[in-house]
Amino acid sequence: MAAAESDREVPSALCTEFLNFSAKDTALKWIQVTDLYKEVYQHLARYVPKIYCLGPNLNPQSEDLLAQLLLQAPLEWYLCGEDPSTGLAKLEQNNQPSQLCGHVFRVGEPTYSCRECAADPTCVLCMQCFLGSVHKEHRYRMTTSGGGGFCDCGDTEAWKKGPYCQKHEPNISDSCQEDPLAHLSTDMIARCYNVFAIVLKYAVDMLTWDKEDELPPGLEPPDRGDTYYCMLFNDEVHTYEQVIYTLQKAVNCTQKEAVSFATTVDRDGRKSVRFGDFAFCEQAKSVIVRNTSRQSKPLRVQVMHSSVVAHQCFALKALHWLGHVIGYSDALRRILCQVGLERGPEGENSSLVDTLMLCDSKMWKGARNVYHQLFMSSLLMDLKYKKLFAIQFAKNYERLQSDYVKDDHDREFSVTDLSVQMFTVPSLARMLITEENLMTTIIRTFVDHLRHRDLQGRFQFERYTAQQAFKFRRVQSLIGDLKYILISRPTEWSDQLREKFLEGLDTFLELFKCMQGMDPVVRQVGQHIEMEPEWEAAFTLQMKLTHIISMMQEWCATDERVLIEAYKKCLTALTHCHSGFTDGEQPITLSMCGHSVDTIRYCVSQEKVSIHLPVSRLLAGLHVLLSKMEVAYRFPEQLPLSELSPPMLIEHPLRCLVLCAQVHAGMWRRNGFSLVNQIYYYHNVKCRVEMFDKDLIMLQAGASMMDPNHFLMIVLSRFELYHIFSSADCRKSYNRENTNKDVVQQNNTLIEEMLHLIMMVVGERFEAGVGQVEGCDEIKREIIHQLCIRPMAHSELVKALPENENKETGMERVIDSVASFKKPGVTGRGLYELRPECAKQFNLYFHHYSRADQSKAEEAQRKLKRQNGEDMALPPPMLPPFSPLFASLVNILQCDVLLGMLGAVLQWAVEPSGGHWSESMLQRVLHLIGMGLLEEQQQLKNSSEDHDVSFNFTLKISRPGEAPSNTASVLALLENLQNAPHLEVHKDMIRWILKMVASIKTMRELTASTYTVTASGSHGQEEMVCDKDKAERKRKAEMARLRREKIMAQMSEMQRHFINENKELFQQSLEELYASTSTSLEHSPTSSDAALVCVGPRRSRPREKRQVVTCILCQEEQEIRADSKAMVLAAFVQRSTVMSKNRKRPPHDPEHYDPLFMHPDLSFGTHTGSCGHIMHSHCWQRYFEAVQAKEQRRQQRLRVHTSYDVGNGEFLCPLCECLSNTVIPLLPGTKGSNSCEQPGLGQWLKISGQQIKAMHSAHRKLQPVGVDAVEETVEEQCPATENFRIDYTPMSPYSSTIKEMLTTFGTATYKVGLKVHPNEQDPRVPIMCWGSCAYTIQSIERLLVDEEKPLFGSLPCRQDDCLSSLARFGSACWTAASQPSVQGHYIRLVAALIPDPQVETSPCILDIDMLHLLVSVVLSYGSVHSQDSSGLSVDAVQLHFFHLITVAHMVQMLLTSGPEEVTMEQESGGAEREEEEDICTLYNTLRTHLGSSLPEVASGWHLWRCVKTGILPYLRGAALFFHHLNGIPTPPELHALCPGQWEVLCGYLSLPANLLQLYHSQKELLEPLLYGWCSHPGVRQTLQGGGVLVSFPRESNSLIDLPDDYSALINQASSFTCPKSGGDKSRAPTLCLVCGSMLCSQSYCCQTELDGEDVGACTAHTFACGAGVGIFLRVRESQVLFLSGKTKGCFYAPPYLDDYGETDQGLRRGNPLHLCHQRYRKIQKLWRQHSVTEEIGHAQEANQTLVGIDWQHL
Repeated sequence: MAAAESDREVPSALCTEFLNFSAKDTALKWIQVTDLYKEVYQHLARYVPKIYCLGPNLNPQSEDLLAQLLLQAPLEWYLCGEDPSTGLAKLEQNNQPSQLCGHVFRVGEPTYSCRECAADPTCVLCMQCFLGSVHKEHRYRMTTSGGGGFCDCGDTEAWKKGPYCQKHEPNISDSCQEDPLAHLSTDMIARCYNVFAIVLKYAVDMLTWDKEDELPPGLEPPDRGDTYYCMLFNDEVHTYEQVIYTLQKAVNCTQKEAVSFATTVDRDGRKSVRFGDFAFCEQAKSVIVRNTSRQSKPLRVQVMHSSVVAHQCFALKALHWLGHVIGYSDALRRILCQVGLERGPEGENSSLVDTLMLCDSKMWKGARNVYHQLFMSSLLMDLKYKKLFAIQFAKNYERLQSDYVKDDHDREFSVTDLSVQMFTVPSLARMLITEENLMTTIIRTFVDHLRHRDLQGRFQFERYTAQQAFKFRRVQSLIGDLKYILISRPTEWSDQLREKFLEGLDTFLELFKCMQGMDPVVRQVGQHIEMEPEWEAAFTLQMKLTHIISMMQEWCATDERVLIEAYKKCLTALTHCHSGFTDGEQPITLSMCGHSVDTIRYCVSQEKVSIHLPVSRLLAGLHVLLSKMEVAYRFPEQLPLSELSPPMLIEHPLRCLVLCAQVHAGMWRRNGFSLVNQIYYYHNVKCRVEMFDKDLIMLQAGASMMDPNHFLMIVLSRFELYHIFSSADCRKSYNRENTNKDVVQQNNTLIEEMLHLIMMVVGERFEAGVGQVEGCDEIKREIIHQLCIRPMAHSELVKALPENENKETGMERVIDSVASFKKPGVTGRGLYELRPECAKQFNLYFHHYSRADQSKAEEAQRKLKRQNGEDMALPPPMLPPFSPLFASLVNILQCDVLLGMLGAVLQWAVEPSGGHWSESMLQRVLHLIGMGLLEEQQQLKNSSEDHDVSFNFTLKISRPGEAPSNTASVLALLENLQNAPHLEVHKDMIRWILKMVASIKTMRELTASTYTVTASGSHGQEEMVCDKDKAERKRKAEMARLRREKIMAQMSEMQRHFINENKELFQQSLEELYASTSTSLEHSPTSSDAALVCVGPRRSRPREKRQVVTCILCQEEQEIRADSKAMVLAAFVQRSTVMSKNRKRPPHDPEHYDPLFMHPDLSFGTHTGSCGHIMHSHCWQRYFEAVQAKEQRRQQRLRVHTSYDVGNGEFLCPLCECLSNTVIPLLPGTKGSNSCEQPGLGQWLKISGQQIKAMHSAHRKLQPVGVDAVEETVEEQCPATENFRIDYTPMSPYSSTIKEMLTTFGTATYKVGLKVHPNEQDPRVPIMCWGSCAYTIQSIERLLVDEEKPLFGSLPCRQDDCLSSLARFGSACWTAASQPSVQGHYIRLVAALIPDPQVETSPCILDIDMLHLLVSVVLSYGSVHSQDSSGLSVDAVQLHFFHLITVAHMVQMLLTSGPEEVTMEQESGGAEREEEEDICTLYNTLRTHLGSSLPEVASGWHLWRCVKTGILPYLRGAALFFHHLNGIPTPPELHALCPGQWEVLCGYLSLPANLLQLYHSQKELLEPLLYGWCSHPGVRQTLQGGGVLVSFPRESNSLIDLPDDYSALINQASSFTCPKSGGDKSRAPTLCLVCGSMLCSQSYCCQTELDGEDVGACTAHTFACGAGVGIFLRVRESQVLFLSGKTKGCFYAPPYLDDYGETDQGLRRGNPLHLCHQRYRKIQKLWRQHSVTEEIGHAQEANQTLVGIDWQHL
């Protein structure tokens, strides 16, 4: 207690001291002192501990206020030398605003980058600048910021064009060069300098201070108490759960408090969890440390003296203040930069900025964030100091990175993250490379951190510990920095830049030497590998470096001298790598076809082989550049081309390709998945540019410098196929009878792969430098080959193309020339289709096709040819010529070794004996021959007359073998094969080849005989042959068509014959068919002339027909009768707020709520839907029991949720798997009574009154009687009406199974609708059923209006059946309940219309929904009618009730009609005159009862229009209800949307077209009722604004309006802060599409308790807003979320599409998104149809992963 008292006294003492304080005087005193530093420190030492950290709970409002008053104000006075409010304003006025925007992004804020103008992808604009810039018309990319970067508007180096938005456009008059300090007086500059130096030094000292119990000299507090804080720091090792659990134990707080602590620690980096004396805090610390040190390192906790914490708090405030003050003027910013970068007393790297940077990893998150923000708003906004800061940053680079690697916070909280702000500026990057040698520093730092090497010095990533793996992930950020400095290529080179770049390249090659040959593999023979080796780390490294390698090559390509030097260095490195590899491989000589070559013996299938060869691949890239930049032709003397050893160059890439071939052939199966994955990535689009593609180029480079025969022999030897082709009799199906089948299969695959490799070496010429092509030709070819597989969406194409370092594929430039775009519909996405003229560029053996792609493409192209009636050959396409450096590659096609191989394969195909060849082998051979012929044809066309063509493929293939063997020539073999029956598939291709040979021969002859005739003749001949083929094919097609027609005619004749013979059979089935169609389809009325009427004594007769249905489970048919076995419909009952007009209504208490009357605001109802599938009740019960049993078994096995909750009675319909939770019994229709004259309204009112009195007295007798009550009853003995037997208990007409089902459905509706436990005895059961019937009718009526469909005939039959079952069930459900209770409901319902003194609380007429009242009264009347033997027909009673309620509804509308809008007075014809007069009379009558509560309305037209439009939904609902209840056919006029609907509808409901006649014809009877309604106190109260007033007709609810542009939503979400955790940004802002609330989803801070369980904000909101069903848009993910209850949910495609018709879930692609109205309407329709839960069920059934998500936490 004492402590509390002393606490209370201190502030008063302080207050007087604070009140007497004057900032101005203090500042004046400071201006005079000599040692300002000491003076300010004394001031801080005195006041800071008095303001901050005075107790366990911090009070930021008062702290900030006092700090402003006592600490900041004197500093500002001193700074300005006058009142800061005027001084700072002056500064701001004189300031030239910076052209840099410098807006720092919040988390989740939208950022925009222009794909056309940005220098690199890190150049972004904020939303304001973007909207005012030229880029919004360009191709831009939109992303959400992770927070921390800033807007680059105004930075001329960041944009190729359009660097300024309208706001930051510089004035021409500004001379930008002047010094910003020129405007300030010298003593002002001096004062600023002093203040900034002191404050910044104080802040740096405090934030880097590491003693917990004392302060820096000069700050010791005058009086020091024993008050400490136990401070908990954030780390990225422990989870939220661990921290929460530990805190609950350590400082015994509640779960809620622990969550709040944990959230703050995670956000700010530290939080005090206990305040008190030292021992008290120390005890908490020891518990926390003990509890968290078991699994990992313990949480960091410090016990800190309160004064230290106070000064640290103010230090942060001081940095904020500096950032705020320099915002007033560029001059102040510059002074602060100067202070920060001034060298300290310790010399090099000792400035305040350096100190902060180097202590970065020791600080907590909050402190880091504050000083990073200050750096960004000061150093990075001043271009002069940005440069100086960048130099300091580069100098400290190694230390900063080492600190970062050891630190465990994410990169965004590390100072190293600022590298992106400096390294991406081209001028700064070049300066840092030349002056600070930054490139070398980065690579060296990187290599130093990867210390694990094997004996050869290569990286070894075997078995990383978790710690090393973590470190490896951190180190990768260095590669990002390297990418930043290389991202913009230099346009001109200085000698210094050349020197430093090549020095960087040297270190880079050192890194590559460590990678060359890493992770080698050896083939497993005999048994499977035991442990999968680690392969991912090496590939991660390769992927990260891919762009760097490409950028290095691009840098080399911009300068010839650099390129030549780089080539030499790379060659040296490669030679160095090879020197270590070749030992132990003995030399051998291969000879074949008269050629021989020396090489080494090496078997890929036995030795070590590695897939990582970065040095070879870099050399391949540079070799292509030599050709592309023409350096090879201009400076051959400077290049070491003569020293190259081609066999050495090709050795390793060839081994790598052979490894892939052997893996395909299944020889490496025992090496497990790690190898399969490596091969996959080797070819994958992310890696292939610097892996597979470069290996191929290296092979081409080597082969272009070798004799083609030698090259092919080495290839054969590496493929281990040399023995097959080199034997003298290889043509005689080489002797493999003794080999096993597997080896034969493997060899076949290897031969196929080898032939494919030869095709690629000769045919891949689309790399600029290898072939004579442009850069875009390569992309075109990629796109064409992707679209040859199938039409593709934009995103699929982007994924299939390699991205450059700017995340661009270059696709947009060329896509339109090769493909056309097809827009999507309501589902699906837009697709690109290949233009037909591009199909001829299709190459079946395209080198980037996987096996699967190739077969799909082949199938698609053959199908296309078949449709176009072309021949089925897929010949190789025309190829561009090679560059001179690679020109000799074409000779491979005509060399002896290749022709020998082709001949061998063809020979095997001619005599297919042992299956030692395969069709795809032959197909490849034919393709190669085709390539040779095309090459020859091209060369002949392009040759000038004096130049003889050396390439003579036709000659070579028509020459038979040498003397001893005399083998047939290739051509002869082809001619043999042309007619081989087993090669039907390849016929077209062989025919194409022979045609080509003929045409080339003709060309040669023409060229030989005369040069005048051009090569067009050859075409003529080709075309002639072609035409003949076409004609032949046409004739065949015509024959086939005639044959088909003939067969069809025969079949239909036989059919007719059969029908005639079995006429009576067909007749019968047609009749049954007609009988079973649903009643709503019947148009013809019973008697041709009578109009159809569905209610009242004159109602039409329903079609007398048996209703026979089939059970979906046992397939038995059964008629629906009251006394037979029950048939049921699967149904789903759910609470709904879809039609609610008042979402603010608090939820009711389910135990005591009385649902008898529905308020017109329909705030929540119960909706019943059905899938329309029918079962026997006993079949369904058996099925449901099986489902329950399965669920119990499953619970014992494993806890996987299903998409339905059996505990809640849910199951899936056995036929369509639709979610259901109960069944509705099917009941027969009611018979109409053909009774005599029926009583009029007056008489009926009398009878009804007597019946009600009788029931009152009977019900009283049932109640236990007290003494007082006896006397009353004696007096009130009223005579029982003679025909109303109140004591008679009618027999239920239904069979026991139907009774049971009546109870089942009733209880289910009651349970779901009220959210209570099932209780079939509860009197509210029938009320809930009637309510559900009315609500479902209302929702269907609204749906029909919204979709502009007619009232009848447009409902699917499942809804039709559901409505009839509901209506008939409602009229029968009283038989399953206690009769007195149902009669009690009836009495209360009637009392609302006809005032009854014995019923106390009746609602006023404005608080009743009339359709609900109508349905309930009509359905509850059955319980009364059963005891009535007076011959009063149900029909008459229905009609009287209907008329009464219609009048009541009109009154309701007149009371709520509101004042008229001023419109042109419609002059209506005589027809409407009557209505208008009648309605005025009625309205005035109401005014007499209510007086001034009703405004005066002059226009009858306005009133009649209000009533007519307002009452229509009710009439349509009533028509649906009576039609389904009584089964009356509907008039054909209501099956279409034609005029005259009003009259037909009124006729069908037996109402006069002028509804007011209802009132006027029975005026004297209705007048007292009217008076009774109006005199209810509730009416006046509501009209005067006391309650919810609903106006009619109720508009349909729709989902909220969404903005057209998605970035508007992102912007809205980024400014949304979490409502609970004080101004913190929400991580997953989520928008409710029903009511428009923004929620903070998926976070601890906004969890609330619902029925004893913690649920997230969205789940809690669904119960408040959607009765358990919710539709949300997750803004950051761009995805729609459906939730139902606590356990069910699914994601749904968002209604936002990009220009390519695709959604972008997760905003990964960043294309601008716009609202697609059709898709949004589709979501709205799902909601209005109450199908959201069903949609979730289907989604969860289809995708099991959705079931495992904890939806309740969203």
